[in-house]
Amino acid sequence: QVHLLESGGGLVQAVGTLRLSCVMSGRSFSSYAMNWFRQAPGKERDFVGVSWSVSNTVYANSVKGRFTISRDDAKNTVHLQMNSLKPEDTAVYYCAAGPPAKPDYWGKGTLVTVSS
Repeated sequence: QVHLLESGGGLVQAVGTLRLSCVMSGRSFSSYAMNWFRQAPGKERDFVGVSWSVSNTVYANSVKGRFTISRDDAKNTVHLQMNSLKPEDTAVYYCAAGPPAKPDYWGKGTLVTVSS
């Protein structure tokens, strides 16, 4: 059984930084694209970015240049480094494994709140 567990969410002031982590168990982590999505209150879930491999990442335009995804295949972990945070980044952030169009597995999410 596959489990994805996010951590690192919390309350941060605007222009601050936060680092989210996601640990995967139950499958071969290195064979999966690892994604981050987010869902703001009252809105649909949006794609944030994907790590296809250690050296291949793609980001949504809204976070490009501010967020960085990194992965450690030896530790089955993917991180989302968030810099220059804005109040509009407030959302529940989800880790997901598999192709971005339809991930196979999802975590339960971690809440990030950015105050102005």
